[in-house]
Amino acid sequence: MPFTIESARSIFPNTLSADVVPATIARFNQLNTEDQLALIWFAYLEMGKTITVAAPGAASMVFAEKTMNEIRQMSPLQQSQVMCDLANHADTPVCRTYSTWSANIKLGFWYQLGQWMEDGSVAPIPKGYELSANASAVLDGIKKLESGQQITVLRNCVVDMGYDPKKLGDYNRISEPVVPPQNIAERTKVSIEGVTNATVLNYMDNLNANDFDVLIELFTPDGALQPPFQRPIVGKEAVYRFFREECQNLKLIPERGVVEPADDGFTQIKVTGKVQTPWFGAGVGMNMAWRFLLTPDNKIFFVAIDLLASPKELLNFARG
Repeated sequence: MPFTIESARSIFPNTLSADVVPATIARFNQLNTEDQLALIWFAYLEMGKTITVAAPGAASMVFAEKTMNEIRQMSPLQQSQVMCDLANHADTPVCRTYSTWSANIKLGFWYQLGQWMEDGSVAPIPKGYELSANASAVLDGIKKLESGQQITVLRNCVVDMGYDPKKLGDYNRISEPVVPPQNIAERTKVSIEGVTNATVLNYMDNLNANDFDVLIELFTPDGALQPPFQRPIVGKEAVYRFFREECQNLKLIPERGVVEPADDGFTQIKVTGKVQTPWFGAGVGMNMAWRFLLTPDNKIFFVAIDLLASPKELLNFARG
């Protein structure tokens, strides 16, 4: 085997990902609890202006309904404490429940909280509260990002809240029901300038159709997928779970790509294009790259998904 997962990560090394996103998240995590919560609140108020509006109903909120109703019945002081506990990763029943939810449910939870804070059902940030200089700088930085980068920052800020799931021991992860695959007759096929490889085309088509059972068979048993700014997810079972929990109803719009031979009969393929997510509306496209490493028998050994630094990166195919 000429490649390991670690060595595969370096294919197409000149791909410029949006490193400003993890840098902004790191700055957010360094803020104190009050500023973190206030920043999320002010970011919510900015939605529709400089920050993309979250799409109502994108997450199935039935799984969070009991917790949401409990919070709504609390006193304003208790409501504020719950939000502080979430930001502080406290060991409380709400924080433990929150940590078992999928990313979509967490996003829906904060979206609903934001609506309730705005109409007074849940304690808002105190009137006249002013962000610290550090928090203001972070918020200003978020405003200057592209919309796809903005939603990635805001998503990751709330997804990482709650009790540390690694400390829970055995637990059931709660996610929305898997959407049935799209009917064959209703599916459309992508076309990618410069790429005719069937595995890559089928990856895009099956993901767009929510056909995860067929999609996962494109991978080798020890294959891996690397989401943006994360370590690779290794093995078909783990990758399959990621698809089911994180990738429902995505719309991949690949545009162009390049195919190059690699060592020992492997093939590396880079594709750039856009992705629309159900969380923040179909009008927002995130600029993405997919870096595939295929085995000699055309199976996916590794695919990295990169949120690109800028739109001009959509045209960048240089290996360097």
